[in-house]
Amino acid sequence: MKKIILLIWFPIIAFSQGYTSYFTGNTTNITTNPEFGVCMMGGATENDNAMKWLLQKANGGDVVVLRSTGSNGYNDYMYSTLGIPVNSVETIVITSVAGATNPYVLNKVANAEMIWFAGGNQYDYISYFKNNALEDLINAHVTTKHAPIGGTSAGMAILGNNYFMAQNGSITSAQALANPYNNLATLGHNDFLSIPFMSDVITDTHYDNPDRKGRQVAFMARLKTDFAIIPKGIACNEYVAVCIGNDGLAHVYGDYPNYQEFAYFIQTNCTNLNPVENCQSGQTLTWNFGGEALKVYKVPGTMNGANYFDVTNWQSANGSGGSWENWSVTNGVFSSVAGNVPNCALANSKFNQDAIQIFPNPIDDFFTITGLNNGKVTVYDSLGKIVSISEFNSNNSFDSSNLASGIYLLKIENQDGIATKKILKK
Repeated sequence: MKKIILLIWFPIIAFSQGYTSYFTGNTTNITTNPEFGVCMMGGATENDNAMKWLLQKANGGDVVVLRSTGSNGYNDYMYSTLGIPVNSVETIVITSVAGATNPYVLNKVANAEMIWFAGGNQYDYISYFKNNALEDLINAHVTTKHAPIGGTSAGMAILGNNYFMAQNGSITSAQALANPYNNLATLGHNDFLSIPFMSDVITDTHYDNPDRKGRQVAFMARLKTDFAIIPKGIACNEYVAVCIGNDGLAHVYGDYPNYQEFAYFIQTNCTNLNPVENCQSGQTLTWNFGGEALKVYKVPGTMNGANYFDVTNWQSANGSGGSWENWSVTNGVFSSVAGNVPNCALANSKFNQDAIQIFPNPIDDFFTITGLNNGKVTVYDSLGKIVSISEFNSNNSFDSSNLASGIYLLKIENQDGIATKKILKK
């Protein structure tokens, strides 16, 4: 008979190797069939219902908590307090690249059915986890294993395809709006984690204390200016959680109306894709366009997470339970007023989508786009992960030899608008 050992907590201390482990649960690893989900929390006390939602997607498997400070505060909470059965919870406190790439740590992450990033300093995570084997395993966790992942505060900050690094410390809204290129405004783009549905997204937390709306707008202005993307933002008040499953519906958890607890889904106004009016180093930001530079869906978080926004297609403006706002900045002064639903049909009036064709489709190792001669093409897989980004070339031919068989979504964009097309790789 196999002997099963149940531990309340068991510390494995390896200071010289750059990590400390705290283990709770069954020491015999099991393998389950997890389900993808990403859950982002605003940085204060965890939302129990949102955490239960995420834990259920581990399907009784093993949970790994990654953090750079602290100890085992999550272990009992996730293992027993919430009442969702899991095989084990192990918190690994990583304090160096050596710790992040230690074989013990890599093995635990590789075998996890759920990963959770604690709060702390996101630059520690970026410094320790980026461009090494741990980053690869975290990305494989969601793209290959299709397993759940989430984080709070600094742990939420790193989940977007774009991210605020905090390399030189934090930055206030006032500082970022006064100079979007302030040396505190350190941003990363498309070079760390690749979480489904989080492409072109930058997150922010603690949205109500202090007010961080202005700095996130400044970050988005930078991303639009520096990388020629159409940025999006997801943000949470401190006690709010946003949870996104396979259907791409971002459900919002909180305790509204007892408290003013909201999540925000921020997008560039699709009716005006022109460059930001003034986003230059040493100058105050202006991103106005008639007071409607950004369209924002403000969603109250409820105990059952009934309210949502559809992040599979932001321009569809499909949501429930929220309200629209217009955000803008003039000479470094942020403004938020009641708004209306973005009219993206108008945005694409100059963009003849019917004229844009993919040949052949189903595609082979190469495909050609006709009906358009300039812009950027982003390929997404069925989970919303970016597979490739390419610029138009002289013959409008694109290499798809690296794509596995399956269905993909193409986002084709230039100064006139955005078109989306589905392709099938044979």
